[in-house]
Amino acid sequence: MSSSYRIKSGDTLSHLAQRYNTSVSALMKANPQIKNADLIYAGKSLNIPGSRDSFESGSAGGVGGATGGGGSSGGAQGVQGPSSSGPGIRGPKGSPFEIASQHLNKNASSLKLEKNGVGADMEDWVPNNVNCANFVSAVLEQAGQISDAQHDNSVMGLMAKLDRDPNFKRIDLKDAKPGDVVSMKTNGGQHVVMFAGWKDGKPTFIGSNNVNSDGSQRVTISSMNYPIMAVHQYQG
Repeated sequence: MSSSYRIKSGDTLSHLAQRYNTSVSALMKANPQIKNADLIYAGKSLNIPGSRDSFESGSAGGVGGATGGGGSSGGAQGVQGPSSSGPGIRGPKGSPFEIASQHLNKNASSLKLEKNGVGADMEDWVPNNVNCANFVSAVLEQAGQISDAQHDNSVMGLMAKLDRDPNFKRIDLKDAKPGDVVSMKTNGGQHVVMFAGWKDGKPTFIGSNNVNSDGSQRVTISSMNYPIMAVHQYQG
């Protein structure tokens, strides 16, 4: 996930890159407003690219234990669901699950360059290995469930915005519908995807995931075993 840092007097991009285990070039890419690497201003916000969204397909990650407040369930692995969850909940402009499914197997790097739809709503500066919230936000925008101002490139940021949105409520994973937003706690941080339905009684999820050999992301459907922080369902 990405995060934000308020620049302090004496900070330099090289020192900040070292502190956050990234590079000056990555910081420049994440902050296109900076034209000179040697010239940054105290008080301004700086986007810090994450190392990755920490997703690994299949049975990676911790299970159970952690639970989110307000109606989220524990680990996805321990949930036994129905054989079918029924259709997803549509927004004013369409179904987020159907919209996301149109981009299956696309690399985040190429999707961000598309001039319309989900790709146009994704922010180009976000590194190709941390696009999970960028992708989910863009899908929700395309479905009309959130506004452009609610787009967030961090898992925690998006989760907080959905908590504040009266059109969304937290539910249990067992009650999820395709397209509901699922925020998870991973070994390396957080990950956000959308519920994709039940398969053999187990939950599946669609999102931008670190499945490419170079660590970059691609839109896939997979099972995941991470503890659930929150499941947000659109109420309309």
